[in-house]
Amino acid sequence: MPTDSPPGRRAPASPPGQFIDGRWTASTASGFIDVINASTEEILGRVPDGGPEDADRAVRAAAVAFPAWASVPPLDRATLVGQIAARLELRRETIATTVSQEIGTAYEYSLGTQAGLPVSDAASTAAAARSFAWEEPVGPSLVVHEPVGVVGAITPWNYPLHQMMAKVAPALAAGCTVVVKPSGLAPLTAVVLAEVLDEVGLPPGACNIVTGAGAVVGEALATHPLVDMISLTGSTRAGTRVMQLAAESIKRVALELGGKSATIVLDDADLDAVVPQALAGCFRNSGQNCSALTRLLVPAAELGRVEELAAASAAAWTVGDPFDPAVRVGPLVSADQRDVVQGYIRIGLEEGGRLIAGGPDRPAGLERGFFVRPTIFSGVESRMRIAQEEIFGPVLAILPYADEDDAVRIANDSVYGLSGAVWSADPGRAERVARRIRTGRVMINGGAFNSAAPFGGYKRSGFGRELGRFGIEEYLEVKTLQR
Repeated sequence: MPTDSPPGRRAPASPPGQFIDGRWTASTASGFIDVINASTEEILGRVPDGGPEDADRAVRAAAVAFPAWASVPPLDRATLVGQIAARLELRRETIATTVSQEIGTAYEYSLGTQAGLPVSDAASTAAAARSFAWEEPVGPSLVVHEPVGVVGAITPWNYPLHQMMAKVAPALAAGCTVVVKPSGLAPLTAVVLAEVLDEVGLPPGACNIVTGAGAVVGEALATHPLVDMISLTGSTRAGTRVMQLAAESIKRVALELGGKSATIVLDDADLDAVVPQALAGCFRNSGQNCSALTRLLVPAAELGRVEELAAASAAAWTVGDPFDPAVRVGPLVSADQRDVVQGYIRIGLEEGGRLIAGGPDRPAGLERGFFVRPTIFSGVESRMRIAQEEIFGPVLAILPYADEDDAVRIANDSVYGLSGAVWSADPGRAERVARRIRTGRVMINGGAFNSAAPFGGYKRSGFGRELGRFGIEEYLEVKTLQR
């Protein structure tokens, strides 16, 4: 039976209300959302199921706070964002424990990534803001960058605090004020964020947090006349809806949506070294990654060898209690998500995919929790649903290709374009192939994540960029002073 959490590591208490205008205040709605422990299926906490009135109060607080916050010198705003990073660093165990309980992330990965990324988000944003060219002469003109205004930030559950900080940090650095709507499936790290904002002395109203359903609070933000911009990370369906609503008032919109990213293994790559890393690109965080590398493209002549290596490597992805150091794959976030992933595994079998590892059945010995078996299909064709649709779970599809051009064609045969990877013994060749993939990020020979480099997608993966200087630019208007 999965444990609740290791001794001394506890998730934060449920919030006492909505965080509006610098303090916790009672929600105007009477309902609550239960937060479920993904391993035990027990109630972990509860948050207000907020309504449009909560969103309105938060937006109005942000609008009142905007002029004063926008007038704070950029270096002072950068200093405060840097202080947020330092305070989050002190809470890494609390953050990691919370996320591992809410969504099932294996604790060691949660400690390093779920808790580490929010710190690097804020720190790299602060550094970028210090060196940003807020004003620049262009001939006789002066070009100035000004904050866009009040931002509605709608964030997902799979990297809850990271996605909040990837929006809050650059928005604040730019001089915007913010209303955050976290996911109801994983809202408790928002309590940590509120504590930190209070500790560093962020002015009341500069950042507000309202919990509730996306169809209620999210839509209220997207239609509110005082909201100048919506930044959403979520499904393509949610992004489409937000665009439709925001269009009525011509709001700025930034979207980071789904993905079906491909790893291309070129014919000169070291398969013994690459295949285990390709599995990691799909299975980490229980496969709950928008940028997961869920398609593995390999030379047709090497398909049998890749299948052997993949099956052997899959055995190392043990499933179970996320707080067990031997476990690499915890549960999925919810019963609904588990059912969706198991459904796709059955679809893969119906489509003719060859099962190399895993399958649709519950992992043995895990009677409670939203667990699925890490699953690998081979012999997959690009037309199949498991090669085209985002599954959001630990399901990898291996697709053979004929030659380099065919590999690029298959990689680009997707409505998405968020991430990708290329492996080759020749770094120059890998880079040439990477340039041909229509996606927002490509990792070459395992290149590490860089929190100062832009992150975002092509096609139905959305538009706009987050992180570093590029993230700040999303929250700025450009004004020309003719002199």
